[in-house]
Amino acid sequence: MRTALSGRLVAATLAILSFGLPASAAPEGGWMHAITLMGQPKYGPDFKHFDYADPDAPKGGLVRLGAQGGFDNFNYVVSGLKGDLEGGITLIYDTLMSDSADEPFTSYGLVAEGVRLGDDLSSVSYRLREGARWHDGKPITAEDVVWSFEVLKANSPFYSAYYQTVTKAEAKGEREVTFTFSEAGNRELPQVLGQLRILPKHWWTGKDAQGKPRDVTQTTLEIPLGSGPYRLAKFDPGRSATYERVADYWGKDLPVNLGRNNFGTMRYEYFRDSTVLIEALKGDLFDFRTENVARNWATAYDDFPAVKEGRLVKEEFPDRGNGIMQAFVFNLRKPKFADERVRRAFNLAMNFEEMNRALFYGLYKRIDSYYFGSELASSDLPAPDELALLEPLKDKVPPAVFATPYTNPVNGSPEAVRANLREAVRLLKEAGYELKNGQMTNVRTGEPLTVEFLEFQSVFERVVLPFAAQLKLIGINSNLRVIDQAQYQNRLRAFDFDITTSSWPESLSPGNEQREYWGSASADKQGSRNIAGIKDPAIDALIEKVIFAPDRPGVIAATRALDRVLLAHHYVVPQWASGVSRTLRWNRFSRPKILPQYGSSGFPTTWWYDEALAAKTGAPR
Repeated sequence: MRTALSGRLVAATLAILSFGLPASAAPEGGWMHAITLMGQPKYGPDFKHFDYADPDAPKGGLVRLGAQGGFDNFNYVVSGLKGDLEGGITLIYDTLMSDSADEPFTSYGLVAEGVRLGDDLSSVSYRLREGARWHDGKPITAEDVVWSFEVLKANSPFYSAYYQTVTKAEAKGEREVTFTFSEAGNRELPQVLGQLRILPKHWWTGKDAQGKPRDVTQTTLEIPLGSGPYRLAKFDPGRSATYERVADYWGKDLPVNLGRNNFGTMRYEYFRDSTVLIEALKGDLFDFRTENVARNWATAYDDFPAVKEGRLVKEEFPDRGNGIMQAFVFNLRKPKFADERVRRAFNLAMNFEEMNRALFYGLYKRIDSYYFGSELASSDLPAPDELALLEPLKDKVPPAVFATPYTNPVNGSPEAVRANLREAVRLLKEAGYELKNGQMTNVRTGEPLTVEFLEFQSVFERVVLPFAAQLKLIGINSNLRVIDQAQYQNRLRAFDFDITTSSWPESLSPGNEQREYWGSASADKQGSRNIAGIKDPAIDALIEKVIFAPDRPGVIAATRALDRVLLAHHYVVPQWASGVSRTLRWNRFSRPKILPQYGSSGFPTTWWYDEALAAKTGAPR
């Protein structure tokens, strides 16, 4: 339990530890220009622009971005629930605050010019800028903010979970809105609400060109009204969407925007297949690609003339300040995956070392944490501050949490492979299976243990088939089903799968989203990120410790403790990561001298079209 302090003491303590602005330093009335979870904000109230943005960057030019799949929807409210949302649509909407890519989790005013924290962090208020307006010239109001919050919470599984402890949003006049929480001391929640994407109530509750009332709960291909730096200019359903920079954008001179949003036109080009996507890049049909397939990075481009000539640039950028879990995920709602020993057996059967050698060109490391690549990842045995959180839950967590550091099985040699397969068979026998005619069979039911891997990218055939061959050696038959992205999303929402691949990117400041990722309350919500269906009281308790940690050391200890318990249950078979972002781009663009500390390349937000480079490379079509 958290220590019971008076409301005033909690508020003052958290203002210093979490937000870096004690009450005496706050402007008159308690309004602040920024909030942070890490010490002091880097930029003061009078800052001019982010260091990683060049305020003198030229404006104009075209950038074309490639995407796999298609789209049938411009309604942000039902994204992930109905239809495939066009990915660039977020460019047209502003948020209350803008996150800095120079700091792990710090936000500065965008639509909001100030933020004020309530006692005990049981509420937060935002004061809107005078002059913030929609593209039709009407002002952005507190009523728009309240309406956006309410429709997102009511219609989006993600926002329903994310905002579950926000009980009320109230307009306090035309330019002030207050959010009230059902719990006190949630350090992250005020900042989470600053990320709220504001939608125009008057447009969504109005009528379309045919005089029909709009329905915010349905997909639409009507071009929506926005307030942001770009507007949707034209589109070809499922194939392309073109966004144009708004010349009189109300926020273009704000410190958070100077040197950003430099392209005159941003066009998203959609391709159904990853192989076609690569060929489209080579054919100069789009400009920038992040390559996540090691084989392609190693072999698909180096012999291409444009790469040799420097017209198509290959460049790696470090991924700093982020964690990741990418894995084969078991559907725990299926009885055959209920036993941890069965799940561990799958991990023992996967020969990552051979995959890395034969398929990945040695470019990857095996993931061994839900926060892999960050300081939040657990290692060795629990430290004293972690034990203080884990000991009260000792009867609810696997004993291995206290006795054995988590490790993935290591293969790579015939002897190691045989030893791991023998161990997998032993665990399966302990879990109630036996080999019958070469098939692992449930002793009680007589049912064979078979699995289907569900994917929407054919590239996974390369990794699933070797895994399936290893599983076959211990009597587990499996097959791979690759379906289109729309079908895949529908099956995931209905929890209609055995095993699939998923990933959970993690910031350095985990918080409320952990309830959505691993919390019991989200396990049966269609569309939630708790794909595995995890329901565990100890994990629920540790998630709350993360959210309500009083300071940075507390966040680290609680997250590492949570990591240990998640790993010990073997909910997933961890895959692999590289720690860098591998990119290719047609050489038409320049960037600031300083790259964002936590934003990889920063492309395309802070880059710009370079006429001189384009003249050498050729103009985009």
